[in-house]
Amino acid sequence: MKEIEIQVNGRWRKGRTYPGQTLVSFLREELNCTEVKHGCGRGDCGACSVILDGELVDSCLVLALQAEGSSVITGDGLGSSEQPHPLQKAFMETGAIQCGYCTPGMVLAAKALLDRDRDPDPEAIKRGLSGNLCRCTGYKKIIEAVQVAARELGEVPAAGEARTASSEGRG
Repeated sequence: MKEIEIQVNGRWRKGRTYPGQTLVSFLREELNCTEVKHGCGRGDCGACSVILDGELVDSCLVLALQAEGSSVITGDGLGSSEQPHPLQKAFMETGAIQCGYCTPGMVLAAKALLDRDRDPDPEAIKRGLSGNLCRCTGYKKIIEAVQVAARELGEVPAAGEARTASSEGRG
């Protein structure tokens, strides 16, 4: 066993890990970050997605030891129930959440997409979410949620609206 320290959602946390333990197991079992879900264990479903040092990763494919000294953002790191992130709010408002199992990973994949592309079209959204599986929603409402969040973040005008000078200067 080895003690490691990683920054989770802006807070440095210590825990004990063993060789071969995945980041998803470490986060859930050692640090009680149960919003990170165990899924397929092969990097196919995205349920365990986290943002590691600014990059979206499947935490089932990363060893906890590899994350030592790194910054990790989980679904709980975006907002709170009192002040949800625009993506979390949009997922709730559009009905993009059903069973909720894929939601934390899906929201993080959407965040990673919007961090790269402030004005994604539906095809870009599909590509950005392609590593995350949802068995409940059919994706239509998820795509809509990402579009709603992009508009709420002030980067994309609503359909039929022109960009204003103030929205063009942001980025």
